[in-house]
Amino acid sequence: MKQPIIFSIDDDNSVLRAITRDLRAHYHKEYRILSTTSANEALASLVELKNKGEVVAMFISDQRMPEMEGVDFLTKTIEFYPDAKRILLTAYSDTNAAIKAINEVRLDYYLSKPWDPPQEKLYPVVDDLLDDWQSHYRPDFSGIKVLGYNFSPKTHDVKAFLTGYLVPYLWIDVDSPEGKQLLAINKIDLKDLPAIIYTDGVVSTCPTIQDIAEKIGLTSKAKSEVYDVAIIGAGPAGLAASVYGASEGLKTLLIERKSPGGQAGTSSRIENYLGFPTGLSGSDLTRRALTQASRFGTEFLTPQSVKEINFKDGYKMITMDDDTTITTRAIVITTGVDYRKLDTPGIASFTGAGVYYGAATTEASACCDKMVYVVGGGNSAGQGAMYLSKFAKHVFLVIRKPDLSSTMSSYLIDQIKQVGNITIRGCSEIKEAKGTDRLEELVIEDLKNGTTATEEAAALYIFIGAKPYTEWLCDAIITDNRGFVQTGSDLQRNERFGKIWKSKRDPYSLETSCPGIFAAGDVRSGAMNRVASAVGEGSMAISFVHKYLAEI
Repeated sequence: MKQPIIFSIDDDNSVLRAITRDLRAHYHKEYRILSTTSANEALASLVELKNKGEVVAMFISDQRMPEMEGVDFLTKTIEFYPDAKRILLTAYSDTNAAIKAINEVRLDYYLSKPWDPPQEKLYPVVDDLLDDWQSHYRPDFSGIKVLGYNFSPKTHDVKAFLTGYLVPYLWIDVDSPEGKQLLAINKIDLKDLPAIIYTDGVVSTCPTIQDIAEKIGLTSKAKSEVYDVAIIGAGPAGLAASVYGASEGLKTLLIERKSPGGQAGTSSRIENYLGFPTGLSGSDLTRRALTQASRFGTEFLTPQSVKEINFKDGYKMITMDDDTTITTRAIVITTGVDYRKLDTPGIASFTGAGVYYGAATTEASACCDKMVYVVGGGNSAGQGAMYLSKFAKHVFLVIRKPDLSSTMSSYLIDQIKQVGNITIRGCSEIKEAKGTDRLEELVIEDLKNGTTATEEAAALYIFIGAKPYTEWLCDAIITDNRGFVQTGSDLQRNERFGKIWKSKRDPYSLETSCPGIFAAGDVRSGAMNRVASAVGEGSMAISFVHKYLAEI
Protein backbone atom coordinates (compact mmCIF):
# COMPACT_ATOMS: atom_id res chain seq x y z
CA MET A 1 0.00 0.00 0.00
CA LYS A 2 1.25 3.47 -0.90
CA GLN A 3 2.43 5.66 1.95
CA PRO A 4 0.31 8.76 2.65
CA ILE A 5 2.06 12.04 1.88
CA ILE A 6 3.02 15.03 4.02
CA PHE A 7 3.44 17.95 1.61
CA SER A 8 5.41 21.05 2.68
CA ILE A 9 5.66 24.33 0.72
CA ASP A 10 7.87 27.34 1.47
CA ASP A 11 9.56 29.76 -0.94
CA ASP A 12 12.51 30.17 1.46
CA ASN A 13 14.92 27.33 0.70
CA SER A 14 16.51 27.35 4.14
CA VAL A 15 13.14 27.10 5.90
CA LEU A 16 11.96 24.40 3.48
CA ARG A 17 15.11 22.34 4.08
CA ALA A 18 14.60 22.64 7.85
CA ILE A 19 10.94 21.57 7.87
CA THR A 20 11.64 18.74 5.40
CA ARG A 21 14.59 17.50 7.50
CA ASP A 22 12.52 17.47 10.70
CA LEU A 23 9.54 15.76 9.07
CA ARG A 24 11.67 13.03 7.50
CA ALA A 25 13.53 12.39 10.73
CA HIS A 26 10.30 11.63 12.58
CA TYR A 27 7.75 10.39 9.98
CA HIS A 28 9.69 8.71 7.14
CA LYS A 29 8.64 5.18 8.18
CA GLU A 30 4.92 5.85 7.81
CA TYR A 31 4.70 8.84 5.45
CA ARG A 32 6.30 10.06 2.25
CA ILE A 33 7.62 13.61 2.55
CA LEU A 34 7.28 15.88 -0.50
CA SER A 35 8.38 19.52 -0.66
CA THR A 36 8.66 22.42 -3.09
CA THR A 37 9.37 26.15 -3.09
CA SER A 38 6.57 26.88 -5.60
CA ALA A 39 2.90 26.96 -4.67
CA ASN A 40 1.89 26.77 -8.34
CA GLU A 41 4.13 23.75 -8.88
CA ALA A 42 2.58 22.10 -5.84
CA LEU A 43 -0.96 22.66 -7.13
CA ALA A 44 -0.04 21.29 -10.57
CA SER A 45 1.38 18.13 -9.00
CA LEU A 46 -1.84 17.48 -7.07
CA VAL A 47 -3.68 16.54 -10.28
CA GLU A 48 -1.14 13.81 -11.03
CA LEU A 49 -1.08 12.62 -7.42
CA LYS A 50 -4.87 12.37 -7.33
CA ASN A 51 -5.02 10.46 -10.62
CA LYS A 52 -2.38 8.00 -9.40
CA GLY A 53 -4.42 7.26 -6.31
CA GLU A 54 -1.90 8.93 -3.98
CA VAL A 55 -3.22 10.33 -0.71
CA VAL A 56 -2.05 13.53 0.97
CA ALA A 57 -2.49 13.38 4.73
CA MET A 58 -1.20 16.87 5.53
CA PHE A 59 -0.23 20.16 3.89
CA ILE A 60 2.22 22.47 5.67
CA SER A 61 2.52 25.83 3.94
CA ASP A 62 4.27 29.11 4.61
CA GLN A 63 1.93 32.14 4.67
CA ARG A 64 4.05 34.71 2.84
CA MET A 65 4.93 33.41 -0.61
CA PRO A 66 5.32 35.45 -3.83
CA GLU A 67 3.07 33.31 -6.05
CA MET A 68 0.18 33.21 -3.60
CA GLU A 69 -0.35 33.46 0.14
CA GLY A 70 -0.34 30.27 2.14
CA VAL A 71 -4.00 30.62 3.13
CA ASP A 72 -4.99 30.87 -0.54
CA PHE A 73 -2.86 27.84 -1.40
CA LEU A 74 -4.35 25.72 1.38
CA THR A 75 -7.83 26.76 0.28
CA LYS A 76 -7.14 25.49 -3.25
CA THR A 77 -5.94 22.12 -1.95
CA ILE A 78 -9.43 21.41 -0.57
CA GLU A 79 -10.59 20.69 -4.14
CA PHE A 80 -8.14 17.80 -4.36
CA TYR A 81 -7.88 16.48 -0.78
CA PRO A 82 -10.71 17.83 1.36
CA ASP A 83 -9.89 15.54 4.29
CA ALA A 84 -6.18 16.41 4.54
CA LYS A 85 -4.92 18.31 7.58
CA ARG A 86 -3.63 21.84 6.99
CA ILE A 87 -0.96 23.72 8.92
CA LEU A 88 0.10 27.31 8.22
CA LEU A 89 3.67 28.44 9.00
CA THR A 90 3.53 32.02 10.21
CA ALA A 91 5.62 34.88 11.48
CA TYR A 92 4.31 36.83 14.44
CA SER A 93 2.74 39.44 12.15
CA ASP A 94 0.69 36.76 10.32
CA THR A 95 -1.22 35.64 13.39
CA ASN A 96 -4.44 37.47 12.53
CA ALA A 97 -4.52 35.93 9.04
CA ALA A 98 -4.02 32.49 10.56
CA ILE A 99 -6.82 32.92 13.09
CA LYS A 100 -9.15 34.11 10.33
CA ALA A 101 -8.19 31.09 8.21
CA ILE A 102 -9.11 28.67 11.00
CA ASN A 103 -12.67 29.93 10.85
CA GLU A 104 -13.00 30.41 7.09
CA VAL A 105 -10.88 27.86 5.22
CA ARG A 106 -10.70 24.83 7.53
CA LEU A 107 -7.16 25.50 8.75
CA ASP A 108 -6.30 22.95 11.43
CA TYR A 109 -3.36 24.72 13.06
CA TYR A 110 -0.92 27.60 12.64
CA LEU A 111 2.69 27.19 13.67
CA SER A 112 5.01 30.08 14.44
CA LYS A 113 8.53 30.05 13.05
CA PRO A 114 10.97 28.90 14.27
CA TRP A 115 9.66 25.66 15.74
CA ASP A 116 12.78 24.65 17.64
CA PRO A 117 13.00 22.28 19.31
CA PRO A 118 10.73 20.15 17.04
CA GLN A 119 10.27 17.59 19.84
CA GLU A 120 8.29 20.20 21.74
CA LYS A 121 6.86 22.59 19.14
CA LEU A 122 6.41 20.55 15.94
CA TYR A 123 5.97 16.83 16.53
CA PRO A 124 3.22 16.96 19.19
CA VAL A 125 1.08 19.15 16.91
CA VAL A 126 1.66 17.03 13.81
CA ASP A 127 1.22 13.77 15.74
CA ASP A 128 -2.16 14.86 17.06
CA LEU A 129 -3.43 15.96 13.64
CA LEU A 130 -2.16 12.81 11.90
CA ASP A 131 -3.73 10.58 14.54
CA ASP A 132 -7.05 12.29 13.89
CA TRP A 133 -6.59 11.94 10.12
CA GLN A 134 -5.70 8.25 10.41
CA SER A 135 -8.86 7.53 12.41
CA HIS A 136 -10.97 8.54 9.39
CA TYR A 137 -8.61 7.44 6.62
CA ARG A 138 -9.66 4.74 4.16
CA PRO A 139 -7.01 3.82 1.55
CA ASP A 140 -7.87 5.01 -1.96
CA PHE A 141 -8.09 2.52 -4.83
CA SER A 142 -4.71 2.54 -6.55
CA GLY A 143 -5.57 0.78 -9.83
CA ILE A 144 -7.22 1.88 -13.07
CA LYS A 145 -10.26 4.14 -12.71
CA VAL A 146 -13.06 4.20 -15.30
CA LEU A 147 -15.14 7.36 -15.33
CA GLY A 148 -18.44 7.53 -17.21
CA TYR A 149 -22.19 7.00 -17.18
CA ASN A 150 -24.08 3.89 -16.23
CA PHE A 151 -26.08 2.38 -19.12
CA SER A 152 -23.70 3.85 -21.71
CA PRO A 153 -22.73 1.49 -24.59
CA LYS A 154 -19.23 2.99 -24.90
CA THR A 155 -18.64 2.74 -21.16
CA HIS A 156 -19.97 -0.83 -21.13
CA ASP A 157 -17.49 -1.82 -23.85
CA VAL A 158 -14.58 -0.46 -21.79
CA LYS A 159 -15.74 -2.16 -18.58
CA ALA A 160 -16.40 -5.46 -20.38
CA PHE A 161 -12.94 -5.39 -21.95
CA LEU A 162 -11.14 -4.75 -18.65
CA THR A 163 -13.28 -7.37 -16.89
CA GLY A 164 -12.62 -9.90 -19.64
CA TYR A 165 -8.86 -9.42 -19.31
CA LEU A 166 -9.02 -9.69 -15.51
CA VAL A 167 -7.75 -6.12 -15.03
CA PRO A 168 -8.87 -4.69 -11.66
CA TYR A 169 -10.53 -1.31 -12.05
CA LEU A 170 -12.67 1.11 -10.07
CA TRP A 171 -15.90 2.20 -11.72
CA ILE A 172 -16.81 5.83 -10.94
CA ASP A 173 -20.13 7.34 -12.02
CA VAL A 174 -19.73 10.93 -13.20
CA ASP A 175 -22.70 11.98 -11.08
CA SER A 176 -21.03 10.80 -7.86
CA PRO A 177 -19.03 13.26 -5.71
CA GLU A 178 -15.76 11.56 -6.67
CA GLY A 179 -16.77 11.56 -10.32
CA LYS A 180 -17.52 15.28 -10.29
CA GLN A 181 -14.21 15.95 -8.55
CA LEU A 182 -12.20 13.99 -11.14
CA LEU A 183 -14.05 15.71 -13.99
CA ALA A 184 -13.20 19.11 -12.51
CA ILE A 185 -9.53 18.64 -11.67
CA ASN A 186 -8.77 16.93 -15.00
CA LYS A 187 -10.93 19.35 -17.01
CA ILE A 188 -12.73 16.48 -18.77
CA ASP A 189 -15.67 17.46 -21.00
CA LEU A 190 -18.79 15.32 -20.66
CA LYS A 191 -18.79 14.66 -24.41
CA ASP A 192 -15.36 13.00 -24.06
CA LEU A 193 -16.59 10.22 -21.76
CA PRO A 194 -15.84 7.50 -20.94
CA ALA A 195 -12.43 8.34 -19.53
CA ILE A 196 -9.77 6.06 -18.08
CA ILE A 197 -7.31 7.21 -15.44
CA TYR A 198 -4.37 4.81 -15.46
CA THR A 199 -2.15 3.96 -12.52
CA ASP A 200 0.58 6.29 -13.79
CA GLY A 201 -1.83 9.24 -13.70
CA VAL A 202 -2.33 9.44 -17.48
CA VAL A 203 -5.90 10.32 -18.49
CA SER A 204 -7.37 8.90 -21.71
CA THR A 205 -10.76 10.10 -22.97
CA CYS A 206 -12.95 8.09 -25.36
CA PRO A 207 -10.26 5.37 -25.58
CA THR A 208 -10.42 2.65 -28.20
CA ILE A 209 -10.08 -0.98 -27.17
CA GLN A 210 -6.74 -1.12 -28.98
CA ASP A 211 -5.54 1.95 -27.03
CA ILE A 212 -6.43 0.27 -23.75
CA ALA A 213 -4.84 -3.02 -24.81
CA GLU A 214 -1.53 -1.32 -25.60
CA LYS A 215 -1.57 0.68 -22.38
CA ILE A 216 -2.14 -2.36 -20.14
CA GLY A 217 0.59 -4.32 -21.91
CA LEU A 218 -1.28 -6.79 -24.10
CA THR A 219 0.58 -8.12 -27.14
CA SER A 220 -1.01 -7.88 -30.59
CA LYS A 221 2.03 -8.78 -32.73
CA ALA A 222 3.59 -12.23 -33.04
CA LYS A 223 7.21 -12.48 -31.90
CA SER A 224 8.33 -15.54 -33.90
CA GLU A 225 8.40 -16.39 -37.58
CA VAL A 226 7.09 -19.96 -37.33
CA TYR A 227 5.06 -21.83 -34.68
CA ASP A 228 4.42 -25.51 -34.18
CA VAL A 229 0.78 -24.90 -33.33
CA ALA A 230 -1.44 -21.84 -33.38
CA ILE A 231 -4.60 -21.99 -31.29
CA ILE A 232 -7.36 -19.64 -32.42
CA GLY A 233 -9.66 -18.79 -29.51
CA ALA A 234 -8.88 -18.59 -25.79
CA GLY A 235 -11.96 -20.20 -24.26
CA PRO A 236 -11.61 -23.28 -22.05
CA ALA A 237 -10.70 -25.51 -25.03
CA GLY A 238 -8.10 -23.07 -26.34
CA LEU A 239 -6.59 -22.47 -22.92
CA ALA A 240 -6.32 -26.22 -22.30
CA ALA A 241 -4.71 -26.73 -25.71
CA SER A 242 -2.20 -23.96 -25.01
CA VAL A 243 -1.26 -25.45 -21.64
CA TYR A 244 -0.72 -28.96 -23.07
CA GLY A 245 0.96 -27.70 -26.25
CA ALA A 246 3.51 -25.52 -24.48
CA SER A 247 4.10 -27.99 -21.64
CA GLU A 248 4.91 -30.71 -24.18
CA GLY A 249 7.53 -28.65 -25.96
CA LEU A 250 5.55 -27.24 -28.88
CA LYS A 251 6.14 -23.63 -29.87
CA THR A 252 2.62 -22.48 -29.09
CA LEU A 253 0.71 -19.34 -30.06
CA LEU A 254 -2.73 -18.51 -28.60
CA ILE A 255 -4.83 -15.92 -30.46
CA GLU A 256 -7.94 -14.27 -28.99
CA ARG A 257 -10.16 -11.65 -30.63
CA LYS A 258 -12.20 -10.56 -27.60
CA SER A 259 -11.24 -11.70 -24.12
CA PRO A 260 -9.95 -14.98 -22.65
CA GLY A 261 -12.32 -17.48 -21.12
CA GLY A 262 -15.04 -17.33 -23.77
CA GLN A 263 -18.61 -17.59 -22.51
CA ALA A 264 -17.37 -19.60 -19.53
CA GLY A 265 -15.14 -16.68 -18.56
CA THR A 266 -18.18 -14.48 -17.96
CA SER A 267 -19.87 -17.03 -15.71
CA SER A 268 -20.33 -15.88 -12.14
CA ARG A 269 -20.14 -19.45 -10.76
CA ILE A 270 -19.25 -22.85 -12.24
CA GLU A 271 -20.23 -25.50 -9.69
CA ASN A 272 -19.97 -28.76 -11.62
CA TYR A 273 -16.30 -28.55 -12.63
CA LEU A 274 -14.22 -31.45 -11.36
CA GLY A 275 -11.95 -30.67 -8.41
CA PHE A 276 -13.75 -27.55 -7.16
CA PRO A 277 -16.46 -28.74 -4.76
CA THR A 278 -17.51 -25.20 -3.81
CA GLY A 279 -17.36 -24.00 -7.40
CA LEU A 280 -15.29 -21.24 -8.97
CA SER A 281 -16.02 -18.22 -11.12
CA GLY A 282 -15.31 -18.17 -14.83
CA SER A 283 -12.81 -15.36 -14.32
CA ASP A 284 -10.96 -17.39 -11.69
CA LEU A 285 -10.75 -20.41 -13.98
CA THR A 286 -9.49 -18.15 -16.79
CA ARG A 287 -6.88 -16.50 -14.59
CA ARG A 288 -5.54 -19.86 -13.41
CA ALA A 289 -5.38 -21.24 -16.96
CA LEU A 290 -3.68 -18.15 -18.39
CA THR A 291 -1.09 -18.21 -15.63
CA GLN A 292 -0.44 -21.88 -16.25
CA ALA A 293 -0.13 -21.43 -20.03
CA SER A 294 2.22 -18.46 -19.63
CA ARG A 295 4.41 -20.37 -17.20
CA PHE A 296 4.91 -23.11 -19.79
CA GLY A 297 5.79 -20.58 -22.49
CA THR A 298 2.61 -19.99 -24.50
CA GLU A 299 2.69 -16.72 -26.45
CA PHE A 300 -0.65 -14.88 -26.09
CA LEU A 301 -1.74 -12.60 -28.93
CA THR A 302 -4.71 -10.30 -28.16
CA PRO A 303 -6.96 -8.53 -29.00
CA GLN A 304 -6.44 -9.79 -32.52
CA SER A 305 -8.77 -11.42 -35.02
CA VAL A 306 -8.02 -13.97 -37.72
CA LYS A 307 -9.26 -13.01 -41.17
CA GLU A 308 -8.40 -16.14 -43.14
CA ILE A 309 -6.25 -19.27 -43.36
CA ASN A 310 -4.21 -20.12 -46.45
CA PHE A 311 -1.72 -22.86 -47.30
CA LYS A 312 1.85 -22.59 -48.60
CA ASP A 313 4.55 -25.27 -48.93
CA GLY A 314 2.98 -27.48 -46.26
CA TYR A 315 2.57 -24.60 -43.78
CA LYS A 316 -0.62 -22.88 -42.63
CA MET A 317 -0.60 -19.09 -43.20
CA ILE A 318 -2.87 -17.18 -40.79
CA THR A 319 -3.81 -13.70 -41.97
CA MET A 320 -4.86 -11.31 -39.21
CA ASP A 321 -7.30 -8.39 -39.46
CA ASP A 322 -4.35 -5.99 -39.64
CA ASP A 323 -3.05 -8.00 -42.66
CA THR A 324 -0.03 -9.38 -40.80
CA THR A 325 0.69 -13.06 -41.46
CA ILE A 326 1.59 -15.83 -39.02
CA THR A 327 3.16 -19.11 -40.19
CA THR A 328 2.39 -22.31 -38.32
CA ARG A 329 2.66 -26.05 -38.89
CA ALA A 330 -0.67 -26.92 -37.23
CA ILE A 331 -3.81 -25.10 -36.10
CA VAL A 332 -6.40 -25.80 -33.42
CA ILE A 333 -9.68 -23.89 -33.91
CA THR A 334 -11.32 -23.17 -30.56
CA THR A 335 -13.27 -20.00 -31.40
CA GLY A 336 -16.33 -21.17 -29.49
CA VAL A 337 -19.72 -19.54 -29.89
CA ASP A 338 -21.39 -16.14 -29.56
CA TYR A 339 -24.74 -15.50 -27.89
CA ARG A 340 -27.52 -15.32 -30.43
CA LYS A 341 -29.08 -11.90 -30.88
CA LEU A 342 -32.64 -11.36 -29.73
CA ASP A 343 -34.51 -10.10 -32.78
CA THR A 344 -37.15 -8.10 -30.94
CA PRO A 345 -38.21 -4.45 -31.50
CA GLY A 346 -36.16 -2.05 -29.35
CA ILE A 347 -33.47 -4.53 -28.31
CA ALA A 348 -30.83 -3.27 -30.74
CA SER A 349 -31.45 0.35 -29.69
CA PHE A 350 -30.62 -0.36 -26.05
CA THR A 351 -27.77 -2.87 -26.42
CA GLY A 352 -25.12 -1.69 -23.98
CA ALA A 353 -27.63 0.73 -22.41
CA GLY A 354 -29.64 -1.67 -20.29
CA VAL A 355 -29.65 -4.65 -22.67
CA TYR A 356 -26.67 -6.98 -22.40
CA TYR A 357 -25.59 -10.29 -23.91
CA GLY A 358 -24.03 -12.11 -20.97
CA ALA A 359 -22.08 -9.51 -18.93
CA ALA A 360 -23.93 -10.19 -15.66
CA THR A 361 -20.78 -9.72 -13.58
CA THR A 362 -19.80 -6.53 -15.41
CA GLU A 363 -23.03 -4.56 -14.99
CA ALA A 364 -24.61 -6.10 -11.90
CA SER A 365 -23.66 -3.21 -9.59
CA ALA A 366 -25.73 -0.82 -11.74
CA CYS A 367 -28.84 -2.89 -10.97
CA CYS A 368 -28.94 -2.35 -7.21
CA ASP A 369 -32.55 -2.38 -5.94
CA LYS A 370 -33.97 -2.47 -9.48
CA MET A 371 -36.14 -4.84 -11.51
CA VAL A 372 -33.99 -7.02 -13.76
CA TYR A 373 -34.90 -9.58 -16.43
CA VAL A 374 -32.93 -12.56 -17.75
CA VAL A 375 -33.91 -14.34 -20.98
CA GLY A 376 -32.78 -17.93 -21.43
CA GLY A 377 -33.20 -21.33 -19.83
CA GLY A 378 -29.66 -22.74 -19.90
CA ASN A 379 -27.01 -22.87 -17.20
CA SER A 380 -25.51 -19.53 -18.21
CA ALA A 381 -28.88 -17.83 -17.71
CA GLY A 382 -29.35 -19.55 -14.37
CA GLN A 383 -25.90 -18.59 -13.12
CA GLY A 384 -26.50 -15.02 -14.29
CA ALA A 385 -29.83 -14.86 -12.45
CA MET A 386 -28.24 -16.18 -9.26
CA TYR A 387 -25.50 -13.57 -9.39
CA LEU A 388 -27.85 -10.69 -10.22
CA SER A 389 -30.15 -11.64 -7.33
CA LYS A 390 -27.43 -10.40 -4.94
CA PHE A 391 -27.84 -6.87 -6.32
CA ALA A 392 -31.27 -6.48 -7.90
CA LYS A 393 -34.55 -5.93 -6.09
CA HIS A 394 -36.03 -8.77 -8.13
CA VAL A 395 -34.87 -10.97 -11.02
CA PHE A 396 -37.35 -12.43 -13.53
CA LEU A 397 -36.15 -15.41 -15.55
CA VAL A 398 -38.13 -15.38 -18.81
CA ILE A 399 -38.41 -18.67 -20.75
CA ARG A 400 -40.68 -19.94 -23.53
CA LYS A 401 -41.03 -23.41 -22.00
CA PRO A 402 -43.22 -24.10 -18.94
CA ASP A 403 -40.20 -24.83 -16.71
CA LEU A 404 -36.41 -25.26 -16.66
CA SER A 405 -36.23 -29.03 -16.29
CA SER A 406 -35.25 -29.81 -19.89
CA THR A 407 -32.61 -27.08 -20.31
CA MET A 408 -30.86 -26.43 -16.99
CA SER A 409 -28.84 -28.60 -14.59
CA SER A 410 -30.91 -29.81 -11.64
CA TYR A 411 -28.48 -28.46 -9.03
CA LEU A 412 -28.94 -24.98 -10.46
CA ILE A 413 -32.73 -25.29 -10.62
CA ASP A 414 -32.75 -26.26 -6.93
CA GLN A 415 -30.61 -23.24 -6.05
CA ILE A 416 -32.88 -20.84 -7.95
CA LYS A 417 -35.96 -22.17 -6.14
CA GLN A 418 -34.35 -21.27 -2.82
CA VAL A 419 -33.74 -17.61 -3.75
CA GLY A 420 -36.65 -15.40 -2.75
CA ASN A 421 -36.10 -12.62 -5.27
CA ILE A 422 -35.94 -14.80 -8.41
CA THR A 423 -39.18 -15.56 -10.25
CA ILE A 424 -39.38 -17.96 -13.20
CA ARG A 425 -41.70 -16.61 -15.90
CA GLY A 426 -42.55 -19.73 -17.89
CA CYS A 427 -44.43 -19.68 -21.21
CA SER A 428 -43.39 -16.03 -21.67
CA GLU A 429 -41.63 -14.02 -24.34
CA ILE A 430 -40.18 -10.50 -24.64
CA LYS A 431 -42.10 -8.65 -27.38
CA GLU A 432 -40.61 -5.13 -27.18
CA ALA A 433 -38.06 -3.03 -25.29
CA LYS A 434 -38.92 0.59 -24.50
CA GLY A 435 -37.10 3.61 -23.10
CA THR A 436 -35.53 6.96 -23.95
CA ASP A 437 -31.73 6.86 -23.87
CA ARG A 438 -31.71 3.54 -21.96
CA LEU A 439 -33.97 0.57 -21.27
CA GLU A 440 -36.91 1.43 -19.02
CA GLU A 441 -39.72 -1.01 -19.83
CA LEU A 442 -40.33 -4.42 -21.39
CA VAL A 443 -43.47 -5.67 -23.09
CA ILE A 444 -43.92 -9.34 -22.13
CA GLU A 445 -46.38 -11.77 -23.71
CA ASP A 446 -48.00 -14.67 -21.89
CA LEU A 447 -47.83 -17.42 -24.52
CA LYS A 448 -50.64 -19.42 -22.89
CA ASN A 449 -53.36 -16.81 -23.28
CA GLY A 450 -51.79 -14.30 -25.68
CA THR A 451 -52.04 -11.32 -23.32
CA THR A 452 -49.24 -8.75 -22.97
CA ALA A 453 -48.12 -6.56 -20.08
CA THR A 454 -45.70 -3.63 -19.95
CA GLU A 455 -43.38 -3.87 -16.95
CA GLU A 456 -40.63 -1.76 -15.41
CA ALA A 457 -37.14 -3.04 -16.30
CA ALA A 458 -33.76 -1.52 -15.49
CA ALA A 459 -31.80 -4.19 -17.35
CA LEU A 460 -32.25 -7.20 -19.60
CA TYR A 461 -29.59 -9.93 -19.80
CA ILE A 462 -29.83 -12.26 -22.79
CA PHE A 463 -28.60 -15.88 -22.76
CA ILE A 464 -30.54 -17.47 -25.63
CA GLY A 465 -28.25 -20.13 -27.01
CA ALA A 466 -25.29 -19.73 -29.25
CA LYS A 467 -24.06 -19.64 -32.81
CA PRO A 468 -20.56 -20.75 -33.80
CA TYR A 469 -17.96 -18.17 -34.73
CA THR A 470 -17.01 -19.71 -38.06
CA GLU A 471 -18.00 -17.17 -40.74
CA TRP A 472 -14.31 -16.40 -41.34
CA LEU A 473 -13.33 -20.00 -42.20
CA CYS A 474 -12.32 -20.94 -45.73
CA ASP A 475 -14.52 -23.24 -47.84
CA ALA A 476 -12.01 -26.06 -47.42
CA ILE A 477 -13.05 -26.44 -43.76
CA ILE A 478 -16.41 -28.21 -43.78
CA THR A 479 -19.17 -27.08 -41.39
CA ASP A 480 -22.63 -28.51 -40.75
CA ASN A 481 -25.86 -26.74 -41.68
CA ARG A 482 -25.69 -24.67 -38.47
CA GLY A 483 -22.11 -23.52 -39.04
CA PHE A 484 -20.36 -25.82 -36.55
CA VAL A 485 -17.06 -27.37 -37.70
CA GLN A 486 -17.28 -31.05 -38.59
CA THR A 487 -14.43 -33.34 -37.52
CA GLY A 488 -13.34 -36.95 -37.61
CA SER A 489 -15.83 -39.61 -38.65
CA ASP A 490 -18.62 -37.04 -39.10
CA LEU A 491 -16.72 -35.69 -42.10
CA GLN A 492 -16.88 -38.95 -43.99
CA ARG A 493 -20.69 -38.70 -44.13
CA ASN A 494 -20.42 -35.31 -45.84
CA GLU A 495 -20.56 -35.46 -49.62
CA ARG A 496 -17.92 -32.72 -49.93
CA PHE A 497 -15.33 -34.63 -47.89
CA GLY A 498 -14.00 -36.78 -50.73
CA LYS A 499 -13.39 -33.74 -52.90
CA ILE A 500 -11.39 -31.92 -50.21
CA TRP A 501 -9.51 -34.54 -48.17
CA LYS A 502 -6.27 -35.49 -49.97
CA SER A 503 -4.43 -37.45 -47.27
CA LYS A 504 -4.11 -41.26 -47.56
CA ARG A 505 -5.17 -41.75 -43.91
CA ASP A 506 -8.55 -41.06 -42.33
CA PRO A 507 -8.90 -37.82 -40.34
CA TYR A 508 -8.19 -37.97 -36.61
CA SER A 509 -11.26 -37.65 -34.40
CA LEU A 510 -10.81 -33.87 -33.84
CA GLU A 511 -9.33 -33.12 -37.25
CA THR A 512 -11.18 -30.97 -39.76
CA SER A 513 -11.40 -31.53 -43.52
CA CYS A 514 -7.95 -29.87 -43.81
CA PRO A 515 -5.09 -32.07 -42.54
CA GLY A 516 -3.28 -30.46 -39.64
CA ILE A 517 -6.21 -28.19 -38.70
CA PHE A 518 -8.18 -29.38 -35.67
CA ALA A 519 -11.30 -28.14 -33.87
CA ALA A 520 -12.20 -28.45 -30.20
CA GLY A 521 -14.81 -27.17 -27.80
CA ASP A 522 -18.15 -25.55 -28.54
CA VAL A 523 -17.22 -24.61 -32.13
CA ARG A 524 -17.11 -28.31 -33.07
CA SER A 525 -20.18 -30.10 -34.37
CA GLY A 526 -21.44 -32.56 -31.76
CA ALA A 527 -19.65 -30.91 -28.82
CA MET A 528 -21.20 -31.35 -25.37
CA ASN A 529 -21.22 -27.61 -24.51
CA ARG A 530 -19.71 -28.08 -21.08
CA VAL A 531 -16.54 -26.55 -19.67
CA ALA A 532 -15.08 -29.92 -18.68
CA SER A 533 -15.65 -31.43 -22.13
CA ALA A 534 -14.12 -28.36 -23.83
CA VAL A 535 -11.03 -28.65 -21.63
CA GLY A 536 -10.80 -32.36 -22.45
CA GLU A 537 -11.09 -31.77 -26.19
CA GLY A 538 -8.52 -28.96 -26.11
CA SER A 539 -5.96 -31.17 -24.44
CA MET A 540 -6.82 -34.15 -26.68
CA ALA A 541 -6.35 -31.99 -29.80
CA ILE A 542 -2.68 -31.53 -28.89
CA SER A 543 -2.13 -35.29 -28.92
CA PHE A 544 -3.40 -35.32 -32.52
CA VAL A 545 -1.19 -32.34 -33.34
CA HIS A 546 1.81 -34.42 -32.24
CA LYS A 547 0.73 -37.28 -34.50
CA TYR A 548 0.26 -34.94 -37.43
CA LEU A 549 3.63 -33.24 -36.95
CA ALA A 550 5.34 -36.62 -36.74
CA GLU A 551 4.07 -37.60 -40.18
CA ILE A 552 5.08 -34.48 -42.13
